[in-house]
Amino acid sequence: MAVLQAIHGPTPGQLLSVEGDSVVLGRHPDCDVVLDSGSVSRQHARIFQANGNHYVEDLHSRNGTFVNGEAVVGRRLLAGGDELGICDLTFVFLLAEPGSKEEKTAPLKRPPGTAAMLIDDEQPHSNSTIMSKVDVTTSSSGLRLQANTEAKLRALIEILKNLGKTLDMDEVLSKLLDSLFGIFLQADRGFIVLRDQATGRLVPKAVKHRRLGDEETIRISRTIVNSVMTAKEAILSADAAADSRFDMAESIVDFQIRSMMCAPLIGSEGHALGVIQIDTLDQRSRFSREDLDVLASVATPAAFVVANAQLHEAALREQALQRELTVAHEVQGGFLPTSRPQIDGYSFFEFYRSARHLGGDYYDYISLPDRRLAVVVADVSGKGIAASLLMAKLSAETRFSLASEPAPAAAVGRLNQVFCGSAWDDRFVTLILCVLDPVRHEVTIVNAGHMPPLLRCRSGEVTAVAESETRLPLGVDDTVVYPQYVVQLKPADCLTLYTDGITEAMNGANALYGNERLWAQLRASAEGVGGVGQGILDDVKRFVGARSQSDDMCLACFGRNGGEF
Repeated sequence: MAVLQAIHGPTPGQLLSVEGDSVVLGRHPDCDVVLDSGSVSRQHARIFQANGNHYVEDLHSRNGTFVNGEAVVGRRLLAGGDELGICDLTFVFLLAEPGSKEEKTAPLKRPPGTAAMLIDDEQPHSNSTIMSKVDVTTSSSGLRLQANTEAKLRALIEILKNLGKTLDMDEVLSKLLDSLFGIFLQADRGFIVLRDQATGRLVPKAVKHRRLGDEETIRISRTIVNSVMTAKEAILSADAAADSRFDMAESIVDFQIRSMMCAPLIGSEGHALGVIQIDTLDQRSRFSREDLDVLASVATPAAFVVANAQLHEAALREQALQRELTVAHEVQGGFLPTSRPQIDGYSFFEFYRSARHLGGDYYDYISLPDRRLAVVVADVSGKGIAASLLMAKLSAETRFSLASEPAPAAAVGRLNQVFCGSAWDDRFVTLILCVLDPVRHEVTIVNAGHMPPLLRCRSGEVTAVAESETRLPLGVDDTVVYPQYVVQLKPADCLTLYTDGITEAMNGANALYGNERLWAQLRASAEGVGGVGQGILDDVKRFVGARSQSDDMCLACFGRNGGEF
């Protein structure tokens, strides 16, 4: 059975089956192999079989697919041991699962020193052959180098110089292990384990073997790693295979390790970021206390470099996220009207601004038969990405419901059924629908849990329309029956629809703009519908002052022309 073995990414060593005629890899949950990385495209690449061979093709992804460092153009033949690169993830393509009978006869070309996994074992016993310990938290006071270490001192200086040349995590860790192998010539293997900042899990991030052919998946003792990180002490065991402390450590027993050193990586705030471990099977060249001093001295500056690399990775992820959110913001803007309706005798005004890149407020103008026009304002519960996805669904479903149902109340009822049947947890939508008939000068209103429209007459009188006809929001109860209410519009009458981002706008004293101030502003004289809408926005801005926006804001005003209001 063909598999992909992760060697770079959040889960090194993980095996992913690619058995079958066609396997799609990507970020979308419907893909055969789901890759949880923001830079991976929804459907990124495909591995398929033809004439007994495996091939990979790129599915027009944003960042491309690579085999052994070469970009895939068209389809590319895969051989056992080929490296498959997808953004920041790297896999080895294997013709059979590691350790299987089929694997032993397969012509694999696995790169050395790439796979490792942490295994759980028993807690250490009291009896131990540990020869030395070094408190790494105090190692910054100076290098603990004793006599006859001139070569190691030169190598150590070279390590410290090289570590400052890059912020790429993989390159930092690779350089560190390469340099340590140059110091400790007896080392047979080494690895670096780091604690994942998001999940807290321990993840093997870098592995190195001295000899080709020893590159099978390393099983790392979680007991040793946790013990070193908790105590913040570097340890040296002269004969790890005979050490009762590590009786159950498969990584020690299977490899017959004769000597090992493990040092914690302690960050600037005193937290353990992970460990470096070096071990050997040569009982004639065991590590010494002097070697442990060197490793401990390397661990301190290495931890600072690792921490900087982690900050750099976080900054890159944030930049990528900001780029994606900017694109998503532009896409979401495409759901909103690009121009105002042109209806003789009527004027329109609207405003929309989300508090973040993506918002949950929504408004729309939808043309209907018989010259009618639907004006919709809605507010999806919550903010951010989830609310924006619901907003996109609401946009499509509202248009479909209005096209399918002749009566506005029936259209809102259909919308409610759709959202009650969706798996959106506790999310709901408040919505106000106004269907304008410019021939009869009447507006049919249906209210699903939203603030009632405010009607301003030429005289300046303001009333809440059909307040008693308000029903539950969409997505709460599928048995709700929504009534509709009809209001006549006279010359200079204006209806104002809004979301709570207007009335709940907050100033520096944590006071809300509120309904009373909104009504007072509506009563003020204004020049037409545009003057009414702009007057509200200007008044909210004066009230809020320098305080940043905390909620999405949406406002829509429309009414009959008739001179100054």
